[in-house]
Amino acid sequence: MNSINGYKPLGNIVYESLKESILNGSLKPGEKLMESRIAEDLGVSRTPVREAIRKLEKEKYVKMIPRKGAYVEDLTMEDILEVLEIRIVLEGLASKLAARNISDEMKDRIQKNIESFDNASSELDRKELISLDEKFHHIIYQSSGNKKLNEIVRELQDQFQRFRLSYFNELSSYMKLANSHNKLYQAIIDGDEEAAEKYAKEHIEEIRDNIISWKTSNE
Repeated sequence: MNSINGYKPLGNIVYESLKESILNGSLKPGEKLMESRIAEDLGVSRTPVREAIRKLEKEKYVKMIPRKGAYVEDLTMEDILEVLEIRIVLEGLASKLAARNISDEMKDRIQKNIESFDNASSELDRKELISLDEKFHHIIYQSSGNKKLNEIVRELQDQFQRFRLSYFNELSSYMKLANSHNKLYQAIIDGDEEAAEKYAKEHIEEIRDNIISWKTSNE
């Protein structure tokens, strides 16, 4: 986190900085938020830091533990499965519409994304893979041509991103994910609506099954 300046209320600026750090993985689940350190890093007093933490607590990004302090909240299994249930439906619809409506420009963008994802998979570049995965799905939503669908996705984007960070940190191999992206990409650029919807749903269902399998093996 870097020193911040601006004309917004300091509490809002600190809130946005802390939220971004949670969403990009700089602040990890379970990590304690040290008010004094955050205030020093951002060049502010502890008052706006407390305000930001209270707001993040209300939004369930942070949990307060009595006599211990504030910690970055982790996603529960219930949270994860509910997010995936939503994604199965939204990704299927978006991919079907993308196969119908995708432009040549978007085809080029998704092709470049696929190539970059394959390279990052080979190099096990987790940070780059997380970024490329977010962009891959964003291109599909954009290509759907459905404004209302994109509005819904924007409302849920932060939850999707928190899950994405958690999931990629558990994966040891990214080739299956790359293969799923490739199948979906090909169906979309071929204009095969039925296959695009099918592969999109299967892609998220496979992620869900992996999550359930990890949970079961750790019990």
